[in-house]
Amino acid sequence: MKAHCSEAEWQARIDLAACYRLISLYGMSDMMANHISSRVPGEDGAFLINAYGLMYEEITASSLIKVDHDCKILSRPNFGALDYGINKAGYVIHSAVHAARPEVGCVIHTHSWASMAVSALEGGLLPITQTGMRFLKIGYHDYQGVVLNLDEQVSLVRDLGDGEALILRNHGVLTVGRSNGEAFNWMHRLELACRAQLAAMACNVPLRSVPQPVLEETWSNYQPGTRRPYGLMEWPALLRKLDRLDPSYRT
Repeated sequence: MKAHCSEAEWQARIDLAACYRLISLYGMSDMMANHISSRVPGEDGAFLINAYGLMYEEITASSLIKVDHDCKILSRPNFGALDYGINKAGYVIHSAVHAARPEVGCVIHTHSWASMAVSALEGGLLPITQTGMRFLKIGYHDYQGVVLNLDEQVSLVRDLGDGEALILRNHGVLTVGRSNGEAFNWMHRLELACRAQLAAMACNVPLRSVPQPVLEETWSNYQPGTRRPYGLMEWPALLRKLDRLDPSYRT
């Protein structure tokens, strides 16, 4: 596919393939289910997403499919007899976010065991760890069935608002970022917050709460303008990690 796209698109493909590999590496994948998407630089309304049928650890820069907001496939590799397409739920979720949030470069949706468990709790994600406090004002989206109905896009976008993370009740989680590195950073931290909460709750003892003013101050310290953009420092290091393990994501 490298010969059939711009230099900017090829770099976007490399970064997105890396994001899939990292989600798998850190234990947040669900075989071939779920999806991560990246906006195509310089092409309004176009984004890249996985071919439905590939495991996350198989995804490469060339295997990604380019689609527009109307679910029209703009380009894809030749998968032979397998003839892979895209997951409709992936299109419904990702096209909605990309259309509503032009500043978002990457959208990640997962069904990890920890995020699914927290999504099923009435109280949702609790700010009982410093990492969890980063998500003090996280959004929630009520379950409406498998996300196949375009009508759900309105409430999905509304519930995400201008935030970076959303808990899909009884389902999983979603994070967004201006870059793949930023979106992955949000997802990695959200996953850690969910796992830590479940581990604490499993001890079956009272949970230690933190005063509201401290929660608000901690949350404020995680907001844009108070630190460097998320993922800026980590992303190159994560790519080096992948290159040491298996650089085939770049092909």
